[in-house]
Amino acid sequence: MTSIPKNNPNLQSEEAVARVKEAIKAKKRTYYEPVKPQVQVGFVHNNVDCIGCRACEIACKDKNGLNAGPRFRRVSYVEGGTFPNVYAYKVNMSCNHCAEPACLPTCPTGAIWKRADNGVVDIDSTLCIGCRRCEAACPYGAPQFDPEDGLVKKCNMCIDELEAGRHPYCVAACMMRVLDIGPIDQLRAGQFATKAIGPGETPVDRIKNLANPELTKPSIVFIAHRQGKVDG
Repeated sequence: MTSIPKNNPNLQSEEAVARVKEAIKAKKRTYYEPVKPQVQVGFVHNNVDCIGCRACEIACKDKNGLNAGPRFRRVSYVEGGTFPNVYAYKVNMSCNHCAEPACLPTCPTGAIWKRADNGVVDIDSTLCIGCRRCEAACPYGAPQFDPEDGLVKKCNMCIDELEAGRHPYCVAACMMRVLDIGPIDQLRAGQFATKAIGPGETPVDRIKNLANPELTKPSIVFIAHRQGKVDG
């Protein structure tokens, strides 16, 4: 049985509580089947040329009005080796808008949904009860609990910008142009024109220390650093 937190901001009226309860009942009656969008939009990140300036992180926080804590986009520094053979590279991640998102079927209210036109995975905040099941299910740490309002939030690829024909804030803020979006099938095939993929570079679906893409089929490819490449 799904418990509904009494301090949730979405549940301050009897009407709101009834709406969430009805959503829970509807979700229980629904057989989950992955959405197959018309076009699946995804990210590409060049691990080699990223300088780790975190302009994308700041732009994301600005766009979404996030205080300290939640980071929808995260730049991780990977360093290793022994002198003189040392290395360092960056991995830039947010929600991967997976083809088979683990977060979606775990949501008891149906607040998480995948858009049929572009494959963006979004959250209806009016139905979120802050149970954090999605947060536990995601292998990439995309859904994040915001203690200020008791809701779970995440990247929605700046859907309003996409619908206006513009890029997400993170992509627009990247000064090195190592982060971009495009149809994921074209990105995987190296057929999408983007400055994030240089001449002779081949995008890959997987890099070291990230979850196996077969789990959720994430919509992201990388230009992998030589130390981040997965053998085979």
